[in-house]
Amino acid sequence: MARNKYPEETVKLILDAATHLFVEKGYDATSLQDIISETKLSKGAIYHHFSSKEEIFEAIFRRIGEQNTAALAKVRDNPALNGLEKLRAIFKAALFNSNQSLMLTVTPCLLDNPRFLAMQIAQLYQIVAPGFIQPILQQGIDDGSIQASNPRELAESIMVLSNVWLNPLVSMTDEAGMRRRCQTFNALLQGAGVRQLLDEEMIEGYLGYCRSQRRA
Repeated sequence: MARNKYPEETVKLILDAATHLFVEKGYDATSLQDIISETKLSKGAIYHHFSSKEEIFEAIFRRIGEQNTAALAKVRDNPALNGLEKLRAIFKAALFNSNQSLMLTVTPCLLDNPRFLAMQIAQLYQIVAPGFIQPILQQGIDDGSIQASNPRELAESIMVLSNVWLNPLVSMTDEAGMRRRCQTFNALLQGAGVRQLLDEEMIEGYLGYCRSQRRA
């Protein structure tokens, strides 16, 4: 198949094919040659856009991040919710978003891939915490639904705890251990002025991801 004359369509083809392979075979078991074969593009067409499998994954990560931020913005900008309600809703939206399941499927163990872990943490500090969690916390402080201070630092700590400590791709635990982590997470935030962030449905969501990773 000749290279598509529209670069954005070629990139989409590569990313869609790579995502399919990462889900089907796993990131580590997928080679760049597998992606070339799946797309039926020439090696030169692939290398015109991406120099490695790692770069392809980074592009998938960015694409999913862009889709996620659009979904989270709807929660952040919902005028019907107070700050605490928005914080709970944004966590639930992120946890049960189909992209979350996709990321847990296609992403390799982050402790074995520090470059990918660094990408995730950078996104937390640069986009999610300041653009979504901090303004929601500030709204909650202003409307009285959250009794906290230092919304910027609290936003960063919430994101690091939830996306690193509670992330089964970073540190695996069994279901009982994940439940204790979720309970401890809630207790820590209670002390910071955020009441019962994770409800039972969200905790079960974390347990489900823990189970899926242990089966993988």
